[in-house]
Amino acid sequence: MSTLPDHSPFSRPFSGEGPKVGIALSHGFTGSPHGVRAWAMAFADAGFAVRMPLLPGHGTSWQELARSRWTEWHDAMDAAYLELEAECDYVFAAGISMGGALALRIAATRPVAGTVLVNPALVIDDPRAPLAGILKLVLKSTPSIGNDILKPGVDEGAYTRTPVAAAHELHKLFKATRLLLPRVTAPVRVFRSTVDHVVSDTSMSVLRRGLTAAPLHVTMLENSYHVATLDNDAGQIFSGSVEFIRNVLADTGTRPVRDSQPEGRAQ
Repeated sequence: MSTLPDHSPFSRPFSGEGPKVGIALSHGFTGSPHGVRAWAMAFADAGFAVRMPLLPGHGTSWQELARSRWTEWHDAMDAAYLELEAECDYVFAAGISMGGALALRIAATRPVAGTVLVNPALVIDDPRAPLAGILKLVLKSTPSIGNDILKPGVDEGAYTRTPVAAAHELHKLFKATRLLLPRVTAPVRVFRSTVDHVVSDTSMSVLRRGLTAAPLHVTMLENSYHVATLDNDAGQIFSGSVEFIRNVLADTGTRPVRDSQPEGRAQ
């Protein structure tokens, strides 16, 4: 019998030795913490503090997501960062798909030590995206974008429909985030599936062009689709993420994040 998806938030305190390290982690659009829970647990098992919120409008019904705004999604991720900043020496941002865009916003507006992304999304390839603000008045939803997973028998637990009103908010989030990319200065590690039926390589091209001030390292995943944190390459993502964080900490000569001055929330 299959296990029901766990949509609840995930929170785990620091439990390691040395500098206190925190990870603010975001799930993707129409998904929930279920899709990245194993990733969060891998961070926690490494001794890092973790905050993974359930973004507003998610984990309930697609009709509720249709009533949410992208600024609410950002605020939930930002609140997770601020909780960690209050208790940790270094804080990293991480996310999958739309969660990657949210993590990049945090990296552009807060003094993160680094950012880890899985198949980050910054562009909606559907040519109807710019018209979503009008379409939402006559079209309530479109087919689901969930469960793009190569591994058999895995259920992401995403919504069965995609609300057009929320897609309009997603479009606005991506547009606003692309403008902030030059402000990201901490190292960025990306895990990118060679086959992704949800996010095209356009988003990666935008990311490469936008990160003018941050080191970028990309690892290609040969055996996973979009929801790679639940797919065949999940173990590689988990171990690689922890390795990236430890390498950043080993290389950094900067002050702990709690002694830095954040720039404040992006507008």
